[in-house]
Amino acid sequence: MSPSVRRAAIALGLVAVAALVPFIGLHLPWILPSTVNVVNSTGTLEVLALSFVFAGVALGYDVIFGYTGLLSLGPVMYFATGVYVFDITLTHWNWPLASALVATFAVSLVLAILLGAIALRVSGIAFTMVTLAFAQAFYYLVEDNPHGLTGGDTGLALYSSRLPAFLSGAVSNTRNLYWIALGFLVVSYAVVWLVTESETGHVLVAIRENERRLEVLGIRPFRYKLAAYTLSSLVATGGGVAYILLIGTAVPSAVASVTVTLSILVMVVLGGAGTRWGAVTGAVIYVYLQQYLLKVAAEPSFATLPAFLRVPLSQPQFLLGLIFVLFVLFVPGGIAGVVTRRRLRSAARLFDATSAVPTTIPMEEP
Repeated sequence: MSPSVRRAAIALGLVAVAALVPFIGLHLPWILPSTVNVVNSTGTLEVLALSFVFAGVALGYDVIFGYTGLLSLGPVMYFATGVYVFDITLTHWNWPLASALVATFAVSLVLAILLGAIALRVSGIAFTMVTLAFAQAFYYLVEDNPHGLTGGDTGLALYSSRLPAFLSGAVSNTRNLYWIALGFLVVSYAVVWLVTESETGHVLVAIRENERRLEVLGIRPFRYKLAAYTLSSLVATGGGVAYILLIGTAVPSAVASVTVTLSILVMVVLGGAGTRWGAVTGAVIYVYLQQYLLKVAAEPSFATLPAFLRVPLSQPQFLLGLIFVLFVLFVPGGIAGVVTRRRLRSAARLFDATSAVPTTIPMEEP
């Protein structure tokens, strides 16, 4: 079996197992992040679905950060576009579901092309600062609640009679929304795989390694960088749509703050930048730890611990940051880097073993 076929079989197997999770009633105390330690409980399915949503968004971000080598702080703007445009068209304007989806992606596409064309006129830290400025401007726009559309800090709940019954209500339809999130991750992975394995993907990697060399060869990197920026933005928009269906409420601090982009960046770094499965793994681990540490902080038995243990355990974000710092220091290249180094060591040992075998057959004495 070829490596590509083996990887495809593993991926399909993992998707099949994930699709069957809502039917598994296994009790796993101290492992699951929800308060109810059952695999198919509502809390566990919501956390898993949220990890799938951000895994898809991290995949899209990895196209521009890991493959193209551009540090953008703007994906949160397109994630929030998916959340708010979809919510507004359904809740305020009562559009049909299909029309709301088309309008959401159309707005995101126009924004990505226009703002990407502006931001990509500069490079390096200047590009990062321009994308940060756009993201901050968008945050203040939705927080200001223009024409009463976004709800401001109060938030905007998703409510529409146009939503089908199997999507209406995050609690009553947790299983369906879980599958929606899983479907978004599968589609995102397929799209990113097609792009990164194509000629365009090879050009993106070449831009990351040496953009000037491409220019010498007569290739214009700008259009490829804009394509990567646009693809990343559209995937983030899809994640925003899946998020608002799952959570049901849009709040600027949760969906439009730059900290969301920083979280996505951490996910990619944890898993390993420039690797598709690494981005997915990093996102799932990050969301799991984020929710699990909240559960740990609420554990009543920890109240009796000494202060030097009780105080850190009661601060989930501190623990999450500490884990990330330790990971960066001692696990360079993320989880994918660990796997790559093990493969290289195995290959080196195999090479040493084969090189030790005599290459000539000694002649027999007469």
